[in-house]
Amino acid sequence: MTNPLLEQWAGPAGSPDFAAFRAEHFLPAIETGIGLSRAEIAAITDNAAVPDFDNTVAALERSGAVLARVRRVFWMLASAQADEGIHAIEAEVSARLTVWGTEVSQNAALFARVAAVWQIRGNLPAEQARLVDNSYKGFLAGGAALDPAAKRRLAEISERLGALGVTFGQNVLAATNATEIIVDEADAGGIPDDLRAGALAAAAKKGLKGQLLFGLDRGTYEGLLTFADARSVRERVWRAFTGRCQSEPHDNYPIIAEIVALRDEKARLLGYATYADFALEDAMAKTPAAAEGLMDRVWRPGLLQAEKEAAALQQIIDRDGGGFTLAAWDWRYFSDRVRRERYAYDAGAIRSHLSLGKVRAAAFAAAGRLYGLHFTRRPDVPVYHPDVCAWSVDNDDGTPLGLLFTDYLARPEKHGGAWMGSLRVQEKIDAPVRPIVYTVANFTRAEREDDALLSLDEARTLFHEFGHALHALLSDVTYPSLAGTAVARDFVEFPSKLMEHWVASPEALRGFGIPADLADAVARAETFGQGFATVEFLASAIVDLKLHVAQPPPTDIAAFERDTLAALAIPEAIGMRHRLAYFTHVFDGGYASAYYSYLWAEVLDADVFEAFTATGNLFDRELADRLRREVLAQGDARDPMQSFTAFRGREPDEAALLRARCLA
Repeated sequence: MTNPLLEQWAGPAGSPDFAAFRAEHFLPAIETGIGLSRAEIAAITDNAAVPDFDNTVAALERSGAVLARVRRVFWMLASAQADEGIHAIEAEVSARLTVWGTEVSQNAALFARVAAVWQIRGNLPAEQARLVDNSYKGFLAGGAALDPAAKRRLAEISERLGALGVTFGQNVLAATNATEIIVDEADAGGIPDDLRAGALAAAAKKGLKGQLLFGLDRGTYEGLLTFADARSVRERVWRAFTGRCQSEPHDNYPIIAEIVALRDEKARLLGYATYADFALEDAMAKTPAAAEGLMDRVWRPGLLQAEKEAAALQQIIDRDGGGFTLAAWDWRYFSDRVRRERYAYDAGAIRSHLSLGKVRAAAFAAAGRLYGLHFTRRPDVPVYHPDVCAWSVDNDDGTPLGLLFTDYLARPEKHGGAWMGSLRVQEKIDAPVRPIVYTVANFTRAEREDDALLSLDEARTLFHEFGHALHALLSDVTYPSLAGTAVARDFVEFPSKLMEHWVASPEALRGFGIPADLADAVARAETFGQGFATVEFLASAIVDLKLHVAQPPPTDIAAFERDTLAALAIPEAIGMRHRLAYFTHVFDGGYASAYYSYLWAEVLDADVFEAFTATGNLFDRELADRLRREVLAQGDARDPMQSFTAFRGREPDEAALLRARCLA
């Protein structure tokens, strides 16, 4: 019987037939894909001709297509729809792919051919030279230049790191799903009706009467901390959310200790002083010192602003006779009070207008006005879950651009957070290939998906991931390894951060039916809370970077986190946005040493958005066309700074970030 994973995708718009895929298909398909890839690579190394771009690097780009198809489907399902069958084989899939990746990167004959082409890269066109340089550096990072003993050790480390990352992510998912918050109806004051309705339905399913049952996705967590009047409820929610994965049966601290030790050993084998030096070499920052420098320059004004905000919150607590000191579970609640009293900002009223259907439509409309794109619902395209919607994406002239899947509602099979991925990337190495892209989030469910209500921050999240999707959809490169979001980690967040602006402007908010005075209040209210947001984010980013430069790597992870925060003098009422024990970005998501990337990218996005505001038209088509041409279409075909300066005419202005965060 033919394995459906090995067949060409023949569904509408070139889509895969998800209904045909079963967990038991994946391991055999991966083995077949590896076998096909091995034969393709043997054909390259057995070639008696002098190595050149076409017979070596381009041939390597063409190899592995079947395996790429299978692994992309698997990792999408493992993160967004991990049933028991997928969950059970995740570690084995990771191990087999890691072993195969090591075999390729340590193939001496293949590396010798790539190195020979790298020596003559100066004679190649720019895009080919970029691909050759990336390929060569990839082989070095995989240990191609090491001695045999070091290669074996690096292979062992890579395999173990892969297994640890899978276990870390599964622990976070299991701990999150296992945590439930039960609230008596008498303590449910202030909680928005849509959150109450979902919690009442969940409680009813478990036979609970007169109570509400909440899960612990981030949207619910932040909603309860913002709106729940009962301080005891807010404290329970905060402690449950921030206390995950710090004890058995889902204790991630031992896993983190082993991960950082192995990462450090890997970096030293490859000739780097620390893992952060290795990880940031090809980033825009280039060095840990540069990343740390930016964070230090923003930390001090952010901390000063946060201290002022804390004083304002404490003043309200004291004025109301609260009789307690501001704590972490109070910050969002009393910040909402300040915004309402000072700026006539009502987060609940805004939320009532931000239905998922409207926010998604607004994202599509913004892409239409900026880039001339059209999105058409495709009910004929197979999906992997009933929550998922498929959309064909076309240019203004009707030419097809790609396919987009949107998957927005929380469910137990999903990992937490929000992300974007690709099932197929754009390329034209032999013929034009259109991308297939997906965006995933964890918004609180409603009876109808379109009726789910979002906070303004959640609406920003939708636009953020949509920005990543546009980066992939608007890619226009020749080689798949250079396509779309395959760029430096501290550049990839720039297009996504930039897109957030088009949901929070007064013009955009009025489009949701929000009254003009309330929409205008948003901009005023945004000035309050920037200190908190800056410190909460930077606490996580700084701890991440310091963890990966520490020598020797710490073994007591809880103590390291505690001591680092104490040295930063972070207010106790703020804390980290992501504590290490559930920091999937860093331990199961590719952001190790690089969570600072969001801040680095924000420098770029703040500068570019100022270019749009300077025109007086946030949808200036000429400017958007240039952004599409010089940034989004380029992928990694050239150095990201070249792309930025081609658009802006100069290097980024760091002061734009401080202005955007109201910290200047």
